[in-house]
Amino acid sequence: MSRGLPLLHRRRIVVAGVIGGITCASVAVGAAMAGQDDSGSEAKASVKAASSISCPAVEGSLPEIPAKAKAEVDRNLALLDTQLAEANKRLSTSQGEGGPNFVQNAILGPLADKRKSTLDRIAISIGRQAEKPTGLDALAECTLSGGDAGAGAEATAAASAAASADPAAEESGADTGAGADADADAGAGSGEGISCPDVAGEIGDVPAAAQAEVDRNLALLDTQLSEANKRLSTSAGEGGPNFVQNAILGPLEDKRKSTIDRIKISFSRQGSTAPSGLDALAGCSLASG
Repeated sequence: MSRGLPLLHRRRIVVAGVIGGITCASVAVGAAMAGQDDSGSEAKASVKAASSISCPAVEGSLPEIPAKAKAEVDRNLALLDTQLAEANKRLSTSQGEGGPNFVQNAILGPLADKRKSTLDRIAISIGRQAEKPTGLDALAECTLSGGDAGAGAEATAAASAAASADPAAEESGADTGAGADADADAGAGSGEGISCPDVAGEIGDVPAAAQAEVDRNLALLDTQLSEANKRLSTSAGEGGPNFVQNAILGPLEDKRKSTIDRIKISFSRQGSTAPSGLDALAGCSLASG
């Protein structure tokens, strides 16, 4: 019996050691998984950082507004607020879309174009009754505030972090992305291009004093289309299924609306009636090459 007790004691020590090792391993695995979860949560948190779009105040930069122009000015000031609200909504719902320039190309750029047109209308409405204000164009550009300006890049980084924690998800995501790219970027790989309605043929007779300005804006429409087609041809593999619409066709339509507005305004400056129906020519579409 005296020899059996030490042997039993040794067996208990061995068993205890094995159990202790298993427990330590379980703790280590749990910690590693928690670390991955924390990393994924932090990455998601960075995407959801409280970034928003901030635009220069316009009302405080306006001169005294003539009574006859006040209603129109107020409508356009309210429109500026609506445009900003829509852009911030677009920002909040676009996490994970596009590449590092997505926010600039699909949100901030189109917003600046819309604001330029609205600011032009404000200046013209005041100019009809008093001296036209200058320098309002400088208030068109907006920026990200309260978060990282690289929201699109953060979203991509978060997706990568989540995929790294789950290799199976990474492979699945790669397959899904390939299918989305095939649909979204058909223009880049299948000879498609962007086609826009002809504006010059719908303008009619242009006042002589407005001809130069109209010609400049018609040339700008051609430049915008060329730039959009170039963007289409170099964007293979970017974004999701709505990438072409959100990052190329949508911004192009906004730019064309602004340019068409300027064409109509050039008629109005000369006391002529602007051609009707031009706004319907702003939208463009993909066409087979």
